[in-house]
Amino acid sequence: MTKRIVDWSVCYNPEGEVGQLMDLSSKRAVLRLNGNKFREYVRNAPRNYSMVVMFTALGAGRGCAICKQASDEYQIVANSYRYSQYYSDKLFFAMVDFDEGPDAFQIMNLNTAPVFMHFPAKGKPKKMDSLDLQRVGFGSEAIAKWIGERTDIHIRVFRPPNYTGTVALLMLFALVGGLLYLRRNNLEFLFNTTAWGLLALMFVFAMCSGQMWNHIRGPPFIHKAKGGTVAYIHNSSQGQFVLETYFVMVLYAAIVFGMILMTEAAADKKGDTGKRKLLAIVGLSLVAFFYSLILSIFRSKAGGYPYSFLFK
Repeated sequence: MTKRIVDWSVCYNPEGEVGQLMDLSSKRAVLRLNGNKFREYVRNAPRNYSMVVMFTALGAGRGCAICKQASDEYQIVANSYRYSQYYSDKLFFAMVDFDEGPDAFQIMNLNTAPVFMHFPAKGKPKKMDSLDLQRVGFGSEAIAKWIGERTDIHIRVFRPPNYTGTVALLMLFALVGGLLYLRRNNLEFLFNTTAWGLLALMFVFAMCSGQMWNHIRGPPFIHKAKGGTVAYIHNSSQGQFVLETYFVMVLYAAIVFGMILMTEAAADKKGDTGKRKLLAIVGLSLVAFFYSLILSIFRSKAGGYPYSFLFK
């Protein structure tokens, strides 16, 4: 019997495989893989390149509320890498949708989405090769930082220009200009201190709640954990969700409303005593309750914070 020796260096052509990936990535920054392509480009070894893969479920019937947001953030990172000076044949970005590659999910023992994994050129993925979404979220900056830690390729995130804010601002200026033109003979409303006070408070609430941070960092609206539970408040003082900022804004507004009631009760010295007492009690109750609530939220995010009031 003649033994046949197979030369795997001939059968396997890493340069040809990398060439195919470079050709595909030149057309699309994020490669769409099905089960067969996942095994071919990601699971088969040896490889001389790393692959970052997003496992997702974008189908409308899958009920993944955050998958589209995560996909958009992932696409931003891939595009930033594609047009950066660090772009090379050492790192590729890919995506596996459950409807296109369910067997890939089975291979990786995944039963949730989205999941971000890094497949190194040598060896198997380790625990740190999976992005901890619950801890850092899936913002573009968080994904890029994680990739830098795993590959030493530091991607500078470039977000596409968003003209929504500019258009909204122009429309606001046009609306205000039109209103001033129509009321040009009666501009007394410009000296309404109550209106200006409300506008100032709205601005302060927006800034204190973290709206500017949201605009800069682009966090997710909420976070859906692997077990199906939904987190509305980030568990770290280094992050926040969009819905969380709205909640904090309402808390600040309630505290200010309570302060206004107490101020009015003290200022109206000639008014009905019972009414003044009621306003003072309601105002004090609002301040105490909502201040305790916001203090409790801050305490839950900053682990070593020692102070609390009504709630732990």
